[in-house]
Amino acid sequence: MMRSPGRDPAPSDGEEASDSTPLLQGAWPAEGAPVCCSARYNLAVLAFFGFFVLYALRVNLSVALVDMVDSNTTSADNVTSKECAEHSAPVKILRSQTGKRYQWDAETQGWILGSFFYGYIVTQVPGGYIARKVGGKRLLGFGILGTAVFTLFTPIAADFGVGALVVLRALEGLGEGVTFPAMHAMWSSWAPPLERSKLLSISYAGAQLGTVVSLPLSGIICLYMNWTYVFYLFGIVGIIWFILWISLVSDTPETHMRISQYEKEYILSSLRNQLSSQKSVPWVPMLKSLPLWAIVVAHFSYNWTFYTLLTLLPTYMKEILRFNIQENGFLSALPYLGCWLCMILSGQAADNLRAKWNVSTVCVRRVFTLIGMIGPAVFLVAAGFIGCDYSLAVAFLTISTALGGFCSSGFSINHLDIAPSYAGILLGITNTFATIPGMAGPVIAKSLTPGNTIAEWQTVFCIAAAINVFGAIFFTLFAKAIPDTQVSNFSISTELLATA
Repeated sequence: MMRSPGRDPAPSDGEEASDSTPLLQGAWPAEGAPVCCSARYNLAVLAFFGFFVLYALRVNLSVALVDMVDSNTTSADNVTSKECAEHSAPVKILRSQTGKRYQWDAETQGWILGSFFYGYIVTQVPGGYIARKVGGKRLLGFGILGTAVFTLFTPIAADFGVGALVVLRALEGLGEGVTFPAMHAMWSSWAPPLERSKLLSISYAGAQLGTVVSLPLSGIICLYMNWTYVFYLFGIVGIIWFILWISLVSDTPETHMRISQYEKEYILSSLRNQLSSQKSVPWVPMLKSLPLWAIVVAHFSYNWTFYTLLTLLPTYMKEILRFNIQENGFLSALPYLGCWLCMILSGQAADNLRAKWNVSTVCVRRVFTLIGMIGPAVFLVAAGFIGCDYSLAVAFLTISTALGGFCSSGFSINHLDIAPSYAGILLGITNTFATIPGMAGPVIAKSLTPGNTIAEWQTVFCIAAAINVFGAIFFTLFAKAIPDTQVSNFSISTELLATA
């Protein structure tokens, strides 16, 4: 499977042998298009900051909500386990009291936080379809701009009442729903096959760093100012990013004003055998494609664990381990810092394996998915069974989330490997299913932990781990990647049916 980078690959039969054939035979060499100051890496960096802003806009409410709600309203809803001793002495912190407080119970808060996903799930497939028709630049840009503008109106909506805030959050979800499919659609025209892992991992890693920064920063703003400024700050940052995005980015290399001719030819020649000339969207072959359903299952399984931890990790830390993690922004963000680092490193490693060692694309996607899903499952279960050891719990949960970053070079970009011309639509399909855990996972976890005992949380962690393992195995068995030397006029319908 793996060959020394200094030797030519020997011909052999089978899918993985054909998949490992170098992509750029007869085309511009990879070293001929420099990375520094290149248009494609400039796009990756701008996309990185775009997804940074996107996730900052998404998660800031979870922190601000603590200060938006009258503490007397929720104190009766909290059930703190007595199984573990207090790990941290209560610290009296003088918080800003200038922000308005609302009488929202735990159920109401759940509706407010969950309403985002009801908008988010609606625009996934339409986002991929529209991006293919009009281009991803404007769709992604206006999606983030709309979310930023709606975020600025959050304090006003809160004053109008719960209904207005729920509608506003759903509208933010509608805007964010088009972003990932639009970005995938853009990369189908911009990312040379042997640079896909690096470019996409850079751009999507912004989401994790946005979480890392926004969690503690939102807490600091609430502490020293008031919660309204959380929404004003991130909303303004989103508008500034939109101006830069619209000014500096183009949908394709052909329409970019500042790209060098050399880089343009390199990108276009590397993609010449990758894109389909078919105009219509082959919906039926897509839905019959087993490799696509392999991505769906993996994406759903990964997000079940991701959203469960994102939503309920602070609760576990506070109510079980009895450590108020909201007073320590670094610890709440630490798992996502690890995930960000793993995303960046895995992207480099994946493309090096493909370009220098001629490891087949499908093998790389399978291996990185196994690492990014089996690893988190193991450490998640371990975290549930180490009892009240706070240090180990934090370490295991951090490692669990961090290892998930390897999936960014696994199933997360496999859409571009099986049908690059329709990558945005395929991501829209898989992300539609993968949004369901964001709505159902935390609700089920809450129902399984009425007494907030360690045994109940062990059940939650074991269920999430089992779902992760199943998704990893299913993807490994049925994942595919279109052979890299496929001819340019090959019908995408045949392409998908051939792997169904």
